[in-house]
Amino acid sequence: MSLFEEQLDKYAALAVHTGVNIQPGQTLVIFTPIVAADFVRKITKKAYEAGARNVIVEWNDDEITHAKYSHAPEEVFSEYPAWMAQIRNDLVKEGAAFLNVLAPNPDLLSDIDPKRIATANKTAAQALEVYRSYAMTDKVCWSIVAVPSEAWAAKIFPEEQDSAVAIQKLWDVIFSIVRVDQADPVQAWKEHNEKLQNMSAYLNEKQYAELVYESTGTNLTVGLPENHIWAGGGATSQSGTRFSPNMPTEEVFTMPHKDRVNGVVSSTKPLNYGGTVIDRFTLTFKDGKVVDFTAEQGYETLKHLIETDEGSSRLGEVALVPYESPISLSNLIFYNTLFDENASCHFALGRAYPTNIQGGVEMSEEELAKNGVNSSLTHVDYMIGSAETNIDGITKDGKREPIFRNGNWAI
Repeated sequence: MSLFEEQLDKYAALAVHTGVNIQPGQTLVIFTPIVAADFVRKITKKAYEAGARNVIVEWNDDEITHAKYSHAPEEVFSEYPAWMAQIRNDLVKEGAAFLNVLAPNPDLLSDIDPKRIATANKTAAQALEVYRSYAMTDKVCWSIVAVPSEAWAAKIFPEEQDSAVAIQKLWDVIFSIVRVDQADPVQAWKEHNEKLQNMSAYLNEKQYAELVYESTGTNLTVGLPENHIWAGGGATSQSGTRFSPNMPTEEVFTMPHKDRVNGVVSSTKPLNYGGTVIDRFTLTFKDGKVVDFTAEQGYETLKHLIETDEGSSRLGEVALVPYESPISLSNLIFYNTLFDENASCHFALGRAYPTNIQGGVEMSEEELAKNGVNSSLTHVDYMIGSAETNIDGITKDGKREPIFRNGNWAI
């Protein structure tokens, strides 16, 4: 077995055992583009070897997706097949695990009317509300991993003329970032997750009332709800199974108070959303709501995102990532949120995770709103951290304490 095949085998095992942590008798559902078929075959074999009852693969294809957005009638984007939603609803209720394998093309839909994309995203979010609620409350195990595509590799390494070389370079970067180049990737992830959990525990004990962000183009105050919970380094499903939602991950995160965000924040990395790139944008908040925004690229796409519903103009997540994280130090822009958000402090527009507040999973929508928890059909992370980022925590008695200095932890 070649070194590449050995690492690919480790990666598949990592996705199964650390990502979704499949349990004997459990069904695994995989969402994947057809270009990842070889990797998905390995995952499928590993899952069955781990005792999976069934592995269900839902395939997609960039060319078919682009053809639909280019030529399908407008009304199609306001429709979502009821049978497709029902299948997912049934599977989450049965306790299946869900793995999303990405092989993105950051510019796939760059020539498509942003309104079409926004309509399709909103329609899908409405139809899959039950599925999304199970995932966002950790009722099921889920994870996201990524593999190279030709278009993605070309976007990251534009200077590389040979596509095969670009793809191999991206494989090497991914293997390093997700730790499959180490002797025991599962153990390496266990140790890494423990460090993130320790940082979360520190912040949970502090229970800061506010966070204050300062850097070039950013001057923002983010209020935090009472009894908020910082998380990181994996999650635990309601059945008690540990899993890692994002691979890679370098963040600790919690929820902001939906009505207590004020000031201006500027992006520091491009955001790939719905197959288009939004770049060099600013958001101005007043009492939690975006009241003004700019974007040098992707303005209309950003506008449609913010206007999806009432909650999409408010924050649902605040995440802390040191500038000296492995992904950041690669000095690469991935044009993919799974990677770029773990190279930079970030926020998310849209829905908050109910698991980020004490008792949140048991709260009704009305109780969540009363406690400052944002609700939306969207949850879109965007990057705001840099080597200049300073963040202070404001205690309940008004004391100001450093959390980040020059982009890295100060605690």
